[in-house]
Formats: sequence, C-alpha cells, structure tokens
Amino acid sequence: MLDAALLRNDLETVVQGLARRGVTFDQEAYQELDAARRRVIQEAEALKGERNRVSDEVARLKRAKEDASHLIAAQREVGERLKALETAEKEAEAAFKAFMATLPNLPHETVPVGRDEHANVEIKRWGTPAAMEKPLDHVDLGTRLGILDLDRAAKLSGARFSILKGLGAKLERSLVSFMADLHAQAGWTEVLPPYLVLPECMYGTGQLPKFEQDLFKTYRGEDPLYLIPTAEVPVTNMYREEILPGEELPLRHFAFTPCFRSEAGSYGKDTKGIIRQHQFHKVELVAFATPEQALEELENLTREAERILEALELPYRRVLLCSGDMGFSSRKTFDLEVWLPSQNTYREISSCSWFGDFQARRANIRFRAAGGKPQPLHTLNGSGLAVGRTWVAILENYQQPDGSVRIPKALQAYMGCDVIR
Repeated sequence: MLDAALLRNDLETVVQGLARRGVTFDQEAYQELDAARRRVIQEAEALKGERNRVSDEVARLKRAKEDASHLIAAQREVGERLKALETAEKEAEAAFKAFMATLPNLPHETVPVGRDEHANVEIKRWGTPAAMEKPLDHVDLGTRLGILDLDRAAKLSGARFSILKGLGAKLERSLVSFMADLHAQAGWTEVLPPYLVLPECMYGTGQLPKFEQDLFKTYRGEDPLYLIPTAEVPVTNMYREEILPGEELPLRHFAFTPCFRSEAGSYGKDTKGIIRQHQFHKVELVAFATPEQALEELENLTREAERILEALELPYRRVLLCSGDMGFSSRKTFDLEVWLPSQNTYREISSCSWFGDFQARRANIRFRAAGGKPQPLHTLNGSGLAVGRTWVAILENYQQPDGSVRIPKALQAYMGCDVIR
C-alpha cells in the first residue's frame, strides 16, 4: 500500500508514477474520500475536547456542591454524538483504505517505461544454447520416457495438472533438495510454512482484494482460508504486525512449497505441458531489509536464483521488466528466463522483485533502528526456482538424439544416475 502521507504531501509524484504504469489516478475520488475521512476525524476530536471540558466543569461544580444536572445531560448528548461519529469514522476509514488498496506500487526511477513485455530490457545472458536439429518438447520427451503422464492427471483433476513417475518424480524431488541445499549453504534460513492462510495474509502481500479470482479458496466452518499461490505469502506474513530489530536485517528465508493458482484469464496460454499449472512446486526466496539495504539485496537475491541455473548449466538471460509489465506490488523486478530449445526462445523461470515498503505497510511489518522510531521495512522475493519449469528446462536442454536425457553433473549425486532412458 502506498504511504497516505505521500499522497497528501506530494500527489503529483504519485500521479506521475502511476501514469508510468499506464494507470490513471482518480484524483477527484481520492480527494473526496480523504476529505470525508479527515472531516469526521476532526469533528470527533472537537467533540472529545468538548466532552473533556464538560467533564471538568461537572467535576468542579460537584466539588463546590452546586447543581451540575444540566451539564450531565449535555455530557450524555455529546457521548451519543461521539458514538455515532465513531461508526462514521470507521466507515470513512474503510472506504479510504479500500481505495488505497486498489493502487499499485510506484515504479523505481531505474525501471524503463513501457506498456508490456516488448519494452523490457535484457541485462545479460549466461551460457550458450546447444545446437539441436529437431529438439523435442518436454511433453514428447517425458511421455516417451514414461516419466510424465498428463492424460491420467486429467482423469484425476482435469486440465493443467500432471503426474510425474519414476525418474521423472525423482528428478523433481532431487531439484528441490539441490536448490534447498545451495540456499542453506549460502546462509538463507529454511522455512516450512502452512499451505492454507487467512485473508489477512493475502491482503498483506497484495493478492487481495484485486486478484481473488486467481486464488483457490476453502473454508474452516464459515471462516475462509486460501491455498497459497506462492510461499511469498506465508513467509512474508510470518512477521505481520511485528517490529523487527534493525540490526537483524537483512533477514533471508527460503521455503519449498506447493503453489496453487486458478490461472483465471490465462486460458489459451501455455496449455500444452507443465509450463502453466494449477498446482506446482517452487522454492521461494524472501528477504526483509532496511530501505538503505534494499537495492543491494535485490541484486543479492537475484544472483542467488541465478546460481541455481548456472550450477545446472542451463542457459538463461536476465531481463529488467518495464513499468507496465511488473506485478501489482512490485517497485522493481528482474525476470530470469531459461532457454527452451523446443520453443527456440527464453521463458520465465524466476521473477525477483523489490516491493519497497508497499507490502510492509499492508502487513504492518516494521523495524526499529538503534534509538529510532519504528518504520516500515522493505520486502523482496523471487523464485529460486520454479521447480516444474526447471524440470522442463533440463529435459529439453539435456535431451540426446536417441531420446534419452542426461542429468546435469550437479544433480547426479541426488539422482543416483547420469541419464534417463
């Protein structure tokens, strides 16, 4: 959530920042809601002052043994008016908060302006794609090797689910262990969070209210619970409503979890294979930093994800997303895209984002520097990596002319073999 003080004191910066995203700020609606909210607050404060004045006068009259009945009646009337104003204040505050919740984060000054992925900027490439005459895609490879079964998965759950079998299942499990081991060795703290979370958690990281259609939802009695779309949600919200010591920052966590997404509005995109699934696995990196540490921490987090790709010897590129292609909560995002031979292009395998204090304000996560007042910290996260897409990249980049798939050297100890035939 944007800082309300920023809107009040420097509205033009907000208007221009949102415009870079292609978002038109409804200035009239904002000013009406803010004015209504402040008007109720001011009226309530004035009434509280009057109530205190009357109370003091009643006390004085009683000490002097004089009649205070007329003031006591006025005191009751002020109390009733205050009660009505408290309800009005809550309603005005809720309306203002609902409006603020619709505003995306402001892009950082280093983010290129653009409407969509065509304005993204390639930062670097690593590795050289192998020359292949007629590369098979992961569906053909996995089906022929007997390690991928989409038809039976559809029989169980419908479209966009998969079954991995034999060495295909072991490859997925090996990738999780490999990624977790590398992150732990680099000093990141592993977390195993719940997979169902309260609505407050989804609000804290920005999925609610705007993206509810993309979520799977269940109930415990009458209380809603959401299946997590990414470990970002529970891991970030671990510190919701807390104040962290500034000397503990940056704080770095990683978590392996399943992820559940309805993919509303994405039908027709990546329908073949396991690129875009309703259920998939991911190792997520989540960091908490001071404002001064944040940009350096974004580079550190992105490099941590890149290390996995490099260790697996998978060609990739880093792309800086433009203002119109970033996520709702992001202030700056690097996408990592892995080479897929069957598509003859790079495809996203990780998205590493810095959110500024946007999520921290929504989740009320703060830090206190030595001798200072609590202030919102900065949050960051990124995939390290999306396991299913890494599985796809290995099958396609390590395929052999005879239809077998070599195992990357870094994974052979986890797999217990060097090839899938």
